[in-house]
Amino acid sequence: MFSAKEALGQSESFLEFQERLSRVAPVDRPVMLIGERGTGKELAAGRLHYLSRRWDGPFVTLNCAALAPSLIESELFGYEKGAFTGAASRRTGRFEAADGGTLFLDEIGSIPLVAQEKILRVVEYGTFERVGGTSSIEVDVRIVGATNENLADKARQNIFKKDLLDRLSFEVLFLPPLRYRRDDIMVLAHHFAGRIAFELGREGIPQFTQEAVLSMMGYSWHGNIRELKNVVERAVYRSETGVIERVVFDPFISPFAPAAEIDEHDEPGETTADAVAEAGQSLKEAVKELEVAMIKKALQAHQYNQKEAAAALSLTYDQLRGRLKKYAKAIRE
Repeated sequence: MFSAKEALGQSESFLEFQERLSRVAPVDRPVMLIGERGTGKELAAGRLHYLSRRWDGPFVTLNCAALAPSLIESELFGYEKGAFTGAASRRTGRFEAADGGTLFLDEIGSIPLVAQEKILRVVEYGTFERVGGTSSIEVDVRIVGATNENLADKARQNIFKKDLLDRLSFEVLFLPPLRYRRDDIMVLAHHFAGRIAFELGREGIPQFTQEAVLSMMGYSWHGNIRELKNVVERAVYRSETGVIERVVFDPFISPFAPAAEIDEHDEPGETTADAVAEAGQSLKEAVKELEVAMIKKALQAHQYNQKEAAAALSLTYDQLRGRLKKYAKAIRE
């Protein structure tokens, strides 16, 4: 069941997205959700459904990337008995299950062209046939698609049907990644911390030290909200008190981790100076690029503990903080 409590945020980009979502929700037309992994596309689809006039109908989901292309058609439309080897009885598909409600197709770009043709027919006429069947079945379904791919490019390459893309894109909503929602990081972090603490039977909501907050605010969050949730839950679980002093972003970093094998036949790479000269960078640009790369590497190696990273770089803590402020945008990328 969809929970509005999960849609948390106060940043401008988050509030703008929610406003656009709320505006299109009552309009009974297909919607496309575009966003990076972990930005909450299924949550947004659920909100679209429960804010629509179909709220009391079924909300059916399908992750199209989780199925082999040969299985997607039968999963969507069902099949008749004897349609193929192993089809011992009739089976209804997701479209029939979603009749009167919403069908959320995650990773919609993974759907093969044959199935896309049948989806287009459902969108245009509200009818389809089961695999191996001849009778038309009528359904009333609102489709919400989601992807992290560029479907317009796939349409130009004839990998995705252009007319289907047009019909599914009555409204296109782009989910902002967490790095563009800096004001929401600690709002979400406290929410996830409180929830895992309750599950662990601990009293109160864990608190984050200033260093932990700074490390989370400076992190790039390529896994977005899903990654933030995992990181916070791990930090609370590992903490023996109600105060989170250290946040571990990569649980696989360890001095005892197996070293990567080095191929003795590998050719040595070009030097930094060679690369700079070839790229035509100025000395100032090259120094900045090198400093940013070294700071990122040191932060990652020391679990974003800024004091340890500063020591590894032979800098004072204040010197590192100054560079973090100076190169904030480049370090977040």
